[in-house]
Order: sequence, then C-alpha cells, then structure tokens
Amino acid sequence: MDYSLVTAAAQAAGPCPPGEEAAWGRRVQALAVDLHMIATQVAQDTARLESTAKFTAFLEKVEIEESSRRGLLKLRTADGAEEIRTEQQETDRGAQMIERARSLVGRWVLVYRYNETVGRQRSVRMVAHLMDVGEGVLAVNIAKGVLLDEAEKDADRARAAWETAGLRDAGTVTVEELDKARAALR
Repeated sequence: MDYSLVTAAAQAAGPCPPGEEAAWGRRVQALAVDLHMIATQVAQDTARLESTAKFTAFLEKVEIEESSRRGLLKLRTADGAEEIRTEQQETDRGAQMIERARSLVGRWVLVYRYNETVGRQRSVRMVAHLMDVGEGVLAVNIAKGVLLDEAEKDADRARAAWETAGLRDAGTVTVEELDKARAALR
C-alpha cells in the first residue's frame, strides 16, 4: 500500500468537517485512486520517453493529415526534411501535442521520437515530446534546403529567390530573412 497517495489525497481533500467523516473518507479514497491512475500514466509516459530517439530539428510547419487525423510535423534537420506524426487530433494527447507543436513553429526543438507499428509491414514515426531549444535561426545550408523544397526542387528558382532576398552564403539566417526569400518565390 502506498500511503503517500492517501496522504496526498487527504491533503487535497482538506480538513474533515465534523460529522462528515464518511463522506470525507469517500472523497479521500476517490482522490487517492485518481492520483494512482495519474501516477500510472506518468510512469508509462516516462518509460516511453526513455526509449525514444532524440534529435534536434527546426519545426517548419504543423498540418492535420486528412487520412489519419494526426498532426503532421514538418521538421528540418542537418540531414534534410523529415515528417513525424502525433496521435489523432481527437484524443487529448494528440490535441495537446498539436497545440504544443503549433506554438513552436519557427523554433528549434528537441524531438523525442518513437516508431509505432501500423498494420503488419508499416511503421510510422511518432512524436512523444517536444522541447523548445531556441530561436528561429537556421544554418544557411538548412535554409537553402527549405527554399529548394518550396521551389519544388527547382534550383534556379531557389537561387534567384535567395539572391533577391539578399541572403548571405555562409553562417545563419533568421526565419524572417528566409521568409523574404520564400516571398520572392511567389
């Protein structure tokens, strides 16, 4: 028996009003059970996080995937573009992760990723957690990759947009500077 849950539940319930011991006891019991369920979920979530792959990426965009109703995060790493999914939008955890991801668009994030098996032959990359690690500054090679993707792999269009925006060829660019080059593509 974990008496610390009962103690925490009794503290949450507050002092027992005189003559209401039975009702107060039921309230403490219900709170202790709720705390146990929360602790169990936290343990499961922690175990999932411990088994994830972790990497840093620039979060470009968040969309809702039509077929699965999952959030689809568009990430940019030093190795190129990557997509990763949330749980379904209709679930509490999915809705919370989509909201969190949307608040981090244009920032660098530490991504906690796991693979979820779908069917017998397929697995999808899923996000377990996102942690904000910084402002929207991109290495030039990553920013050029973003622009090339948006130019639908047309290197001449991407190069012209880059030059029109007056961006440098080494170091970093801000998200705002990259947005100028994106606007030049249109």
